[in-house]
This record gives sequence, structure tokens and C-alpha cells, in this order.
Amino acid sequence: MLKELVKEEFTQDIAKGAVLVDFYSSTCSPCKMLAFILKDIEKTLGDQVTIIKVNFEENPDLIEEHKVEGYPTLVMFKDGEELSRKSGLQQKPVIIKMIEEAL
Repeated sequence: MLKELVKEEFTQDIAKGAVLVDFYSSTCSPCKMLAFILKDIEKTLGDQVTIIKVNFEENPDLIEEHKVEGYPTLVMFKDGEELSRKSGLQQKPVIIKMIEEAL
């Protein structure tokens, strides 16, 4: 499942199961490329992982809380605990490995 962040639901959304969070900026070219990769991954693994997109500009409190220093940044959560983090544009095999390690 791929969804845009609803701020009030963030903590609830990451609390259960495997959740990949994409911290992105709408003006960032690598972020736009990553969005296509994530849509492709969602088609393949959508029933096993939730992917949440968090807009950097609209959510400064979440950016600070999760110590995100740049974009794009992917953070993999399992039952609310951060398992791994990757900054910059990542290729599909790297992202799939992050997800598989959380399953």
C-alpha cells in the first residue's frame, strides 16, 4: 500500500508491520525518480509493506523528530522501531532488500 502522509496518523501507521517511509521534497529531482521506483515496488510487494510518503516542507516536526537531514531519505520501520535508513536516490534492489529484512 502506498499512501501520502496524514500527520495525525503517522505514529499509528508505523506502529504495526513493515512500513517504509519516504521523506521527500516536491522540488527534488532524485525524489521524483524515487517515487517511480516506489510505485513499482508497491505493485510487487504492496500486500507485505506499507509505503508512506512524507513531504519535507510540510512536516518539519516529523523531519526533526526522526532526525532526517536530507532528501530523499528512506526509513524502514517494523512494529514502530526503526530498522534501517538510506539517504539519497536508491535503486530498486537496495530498497527491496531493506523491506525483506523487515519481513
